[in-house]
Amino acid sequence: MCHTRQDESKTLFLLPLINLFIGQDMAEIIIGRQAELKRLDEFYNSPKAEFLAIYGRRRIGKTFLIQQFCLKKPSICFHVTGLKDGNLQEQIENFTRVIGNTFYSGAEIRVKTKWLDVFEQLTDAMNKLPKNKKIILFFDELPWMATQRSKLIQAIDHYWNRYWSIDPLIKFVVCGSTASWILEKLIHNKGGLYNRVTYQIELNPFSLNESKQFLVKKGVKLNNVQLLKLYMVMGGIPLYLDHVQKGLSADQNIDLLCFTKRGFLSNEFSKLFKSLFEQHDIHEELIRLIAKNHYGIAQTELMKKSSKSVGGRLRQRLQELEDAGFIESFVPYQHKERGIYYRLIDEYTLFYLKWIEPVIGSIKRQDKESGYWLSKQKGCSWASWAGYAYEAVCYKHISQIRRKLNINSGAETGSWRYVPKKSEQENGAQIDLLFDRDDGVITIAEIKYTAQPFIIDKAEAKNISNKVDVFKKRTRTAKQIFVVMVSANGLKKTMYSEEYITDVVVLEDLL
Repeated sequence: MCHTRQDESKTLFLLPLINLFIGQDMAEIIIGRQAELKRLDEFYNSPKAEFLAIYGRRRIGKTFLIQQFCLKKPSICFHVTGLKDGNLQEQIENFTRVIGNTFYSGAEIRVKTKWLDVFEQLTDAMNKLPKNKKIILFFDELPWMATQRSKLIQAIDHYWNRYWSIDPLIKFVVCGSTASWILEKLIHNKGGLYNRVTYQIELNPFSLNESKQFLVKKGVKLNNVQLLKLYMVMGGIPLYLDHVQKGLSADQNIDLLCFTKRGFLSNEFSKLFKSLFEQHDIHEELIRLIAKNHYGIAQTELMKKSSKSVGGRLRQRLQELEDAGFIESFVPYQHKERGIYYRLIDEYTLFYLKWIEPVIGSIKRQDKESGYWLSKQKGCSWASWAGYAYEAVCYKHISQIRRKLNINSGAETGSWRYVPKKSEQENGAQIDLLFDRDDGVITIAEIKYTAQPFIIDKAEAKNISNKVDVFKKRTRTAKQIFVVMVSANGLKKTMYSEEYITDVVVLEDLL
């Protein structure tokens, strides 16, 4: 068996560039992702073989990014996608079929039973190509391909180390929505693939600004207030945004997508968790527990409140949820001795649990009339929930808030809460966001979501003053305290705002 490229004269020089992405617009513009595209260019232009792992939650646009990148490169693209719930033989049959389509003009080739033999077929096919032609091997949804006892990882280990890594024209890309799997099996692999991944990209949801660009490209032109409403429901998930229809308001789109029987987001929750986690019911249980605690819940509390089915793998489950982008871990400001806390940060999950799930039965029976959401979002419950959802949005736009306030990246960012014991005659205090700066200042940010500019009246001024007093007392800080307002629709100037607020961050600043 020869694993060196044949002379160009012996190749099928008339073999066309195989493009498995036929039907997509070659002029498709990738929104945002500038850092990722720069990284991909470095990966592609490297003078040696490279191994890239790209991961991120489902629906985030990983496949689209790699497809569009490949379309613009003069290379052979071998793109194979794992089959959800497919067994070993089905995975191999699918992989073999793509080898035939890519390298042999659709001809059938013999189906093997072991991955080592399949990769031998792949390597032999690549060796028949011109020796100046780059090849992008794109294994999409690799976790689905790696069935139990399939020894796929061992086969990748062998062929990468023995053959592919010594060919400078091979660029190997693996992708997966189960981020924790990619991290454990590849990036942090302790075996033969240890330190073999040369590039990694974590793909995150769109920011508000990128979401706006995406919608404008679709012909959906909404003002920033309308955009924020959509973002608080579906976050910056490209596939969700792709279902937004032009000519409809944010509320009309939410009504259509979330509260109708065939609405794309009405049944997305269960599909999402089932596609990501084998024991999805356990992950859903943890998500629900965390969702009940707006300001975060301690890991120790989760241990007490979770069912026995979670067992001794709580930390692993939480890490999987965090890797998938549903939750984030944090240590409250000056609370290091009290351990790690978790809060829910996925906008769609927050919205689903609060608004869709309680009426999912009616949605499936089509008992909900068109316009259901238009009436619900006018109530007090929406106003309260929107405030919490807006906080989640702000946590994802910390860099924009820093920029507006001229706070450098060296400042410690956090939140803080003090809940007095029942026996204590003291006031509690909750601080949404703070920046402990290097210049002797702590900036405390009040995050507010209101339909109109926020008004600081006498009662609110007293609340702010109390927060500052409790914070100073409990943290024993001697630093200067500045209070700023992060208000979606600005701040109305009053005698109290002039006295207490040093700066204001508005929605436009987040964009």
